[in-house]
Amino acid sequence: MQNMNKVKSADIELKDKLVAVNRVTKVTKGGRTFSFSAIVVVGDENGVVGHGLGKAKEVTEAITKGIDDAKKNLIKVPIYRGTVPHAQKGKYGGANILLKPATEGTGVIAGGAMRAVLESVGIHNVLAKSQGSSNPHNVVKATIDALAHMRDVSSVARQRGITVDKVFNG
Repeated sequence: MQNMNKVKSADIELKDKLVAVNRVTKVTKGGRTFSFSAIVVVGDENGVVGHGLGKAKEVTEAITKGIDDAKKNLIKVPIYRGTVPHAQKGKYGGANILLKPATEGTGVIAGGAMRAVLESVGIHNVLAKSQGSSNPHNVVKATIDALAHMRDVSSVARQRGITVDKVFNG
């Protein structure tokens, strides 16, 4: 069951992180036309994260468009003691990622695109591995997919129809 906790960006303070900027060239009979695409991650570092893609003739304009797009795609992620509640795999396109909970003091063990997403969501201790494609677009989307499938203890107990204590001891 996917975590469908969509969040509105109006009432929270979001910080943005630029993941990648790509220069795209279009060849016409008049010469080469350059444009830029930017993938951006926004989050409040307290369980809310989103990603967006912006395209424009200027880099700053592309980043601004990416931020606006990211604010439209926010999700709420459960965080347990600064890490993820359980191990989770995520997939998008050719990118496969694995997130595992880590003990206090471990830090964020993750590569570039994945690190930006995990830091934006507010996870401080996690073990992460990216397998397959290293394309930043797909890695960001696979990480968001894994985070969207995270479940906290209370939701698991509610779904099973038991108490929170029975989830751990039952």
